[in-house]
Amino acid sequence: MQQTRPRATRSCRARNLSALALAAILAVSAVAVPMALAKGSKTVVGEATAPSLHKTVLTNTKGLTLYSLSVEKNGRFVCTGSCTSTWTPLVVARGTTPKGPVKLGTIKRPEGKIQVTFKGLPLYTFNGDSAKGQANGEGFKDVGTWHAVTP
Repeated sequence: MQQTRPRATRSCRARNLSALALAAILAVSAVAVPMALAKGSKTVVGEATAPSLHKTVLTNTKGLTLYSLSVEKNGRFVCTGSCTSTWTPLVVARGTTPKGPVKLGTIKRPEGKIQVTFKGLPLYTFNGDSAKGQANGEGFKDVGTWHAVTP
């Protein structure tokens, strides 16, 4: 003779399992969602006045002026190799959305790093700037002309 459990016990057990599963999902979400959001976006650009230019420019988080190269358009990179020791690309970790006072984007560099862009132009700092507010790279000409980026 087969013994059956009362219906109330089975439905109580099912409810307990459902509650336990829901609690587990909520616990995982409480940890995973903030971690995903933290990795997903990061403030990497600010604004400051460049006294020598008499205008507001975009800066990195250390306050150094950001530049773009006039000939780097439509995904074409000119500043590669040794150029990047003078003009340092502003890069972020893969999967990070850059944030700042303006709408920013990203582009994959030839060596695989992810570079921050503004209006489609890759952003760089200049090794000739050592303090906030400097814009020593403005108008520098080599394979194109470097310009401080204005919002």
